[in-house]
Amino acid sequence: MFARTTPHRPRPSVRPVRRVAVLATAFVALLAPALTACGGDASSAAGGSTLKWASSYFPAHWDPVVSGSGAQFRELALVYASLTRTDESGKAVPDLAESWEYNDTGDRITFHLRSGLTFSDGEPVDAAAVKAAIERAKKQKNSALFGDLTSIESVEADGLDAVLHLSQVDHQIPQLLGQRVLQIASPKAAAAPEKLDQNPVGAGPFVVKQLIPGTKVVLEKNPDYWDAENIHIEDVELVSAPDASTVVSGLRTGVYNFADLDPSQADAAEKAGLDVFVQPGFNASNISLNINKAPFDDDRVVDAIRHAVNRDEFVDKLTFGHGEATDQPFPKGYEAYDPESENAYPYDPAKSKKLLAEAGHAPGDIKLDLVIPSEDPQAEIVQSQLAAVGITVTIKIDKNWATPFFAKDLAFSLYSTTGRDSAVQTLTAHFGPDGPLNLSSPYEPDGFEEAVAKVRRTPLEAPEYKTALREATRAGLESKALVFTYSSPNLMVKTSAVSDLPKNPAHIDWTGVTVSGH
Repeated sequence: MFARTTPHRPRPSVRPVRRVAVLATAFVALLAPALTACGGDASSAAGGSTLKWASSYFPAHWDPVVSGSGAQFRELALVYASLTRTDESGKAVPDLAESWEYNDTGDRITFHLRSGLTFSDGEPVDAAAVKAAIERAKKQKNSALFGDLTSIESVEADGLDAVLHLSQVDHQIPQLLGQRVLQIASPKAAAAPEKLDQNPVGAGPFVVKQLIPGTKVVLEKNPDYWDAENIHIEDVELVSAPDASTVVSGLRTGVYNFADLDPSQADAAEKAGLDVFVQPGFNASNISLNINKAPFDDDRVVDAIRHAVNRDEFVDKLTFGHGEATDQPFPKGYEAYDPESENAYPYDPAKSKKLLAEAGHAPGDIKLDLVIPSEDPQAEIVQSQLAAVGITVTIKIDKNWATPFFAKDLAFSLYSTTGRDSAVQTLTAHFGPDGPLNLSSPYEPDGFEEAVAKVRRTPLEAPEYKTALREATRAGLESKALVFTYSSPNLMVKTSAVSDLPKNPAHIDWTGVTVSGH
């Protein structure tokens, strides 16, 4: 079965390249009178420690098993904690688990939980809760996480010790079970997952006091959070972001003091004296091909697509220069990025035309339907670039796009993701035979399976780990199923009232962050 991975929002785009629905201007107007306008240094009239976050990823679901795989895991992390979390180097560090160790053979790992912790409903945070969370993520029908947990065969609960028995040697588990893949809910609350979905109960830094589905959530600091002394924000007002063009004015007038930002608004935000910054991430967009369907069952056609892509055009037109061209699912400088694979298929429309001719296709012969969930300028760029080499693309909108995509029934589509804390999970999601992002399943490139197994067998601290990881990336990039295009940044904006955030890749961590008064 396939994991239902929720893609991030490439700017400007949908699911996989979709904008979040526009919140009515009237709602912003409703909020504004209750708040004080403070210009670029806005903070709550009720107090200086209220974070007012306008999010384009406001969760439709607050059950982490349902929403944990998409970009909204950052918002869910206000409520839920995990066994581990990621530090600024991308390394797994303690969260609910204070330590862990593998057995000698690497097929069993024991997590030792902190003592005395409770969920916000008073239930104990113990190994039984971990066992329940993993089993629910593997078995719940609408789980978005079951594909991420295939290495976990069973869980044994012994007080505060959660023993994970693995189906294979896998040293990626601490990296995998961080804020994204296993945010742990109270087992008592999770017994009714449909209720948990809009009434989240976790052991994270904040507790929900009010939730208006799809619109707004009000939270207060959780005094029982294990690291409460380093959480300096007392209250959070999280709202679904209005249209991108109104976010800057909302920050200037004090409606918000923190938001994710569309690149088209970056200049306006900077001119308004706001703090615009990039939070590190693993975002990557791709053109997805199904080599089990014509015309992509011919390697020459696949290579023609590869050489027809001008990645810089995506960056310039979609990210306003804030993104990067990429031909890999990892950013440059990250340990999994393989320099040897860089620019393996450079932009070369003449070569693309030659390959198509060699495959027996005259200009205009190949006609493709590019199926996407809603209007998207990324699709128009693909359409234009392929037209330049003689391929006719018709863009088709299907709001139920996800069903045929994950069933591998489409021949041609687009996808964008925010990656995973575990590099191996990112690789297998894209290139593995059961990978949710591999439109050509069950195809996988030659040598990929063994390259990934080698990484899993290698402890993360071993000197040979980086080499093994890059070899796995290199093997994956031989895949004919994906053509990577660009990376859109995690572009954020805040007023000067909010202090700098930790630079944890792909995450938003409020540890140590302060919100000052006027």
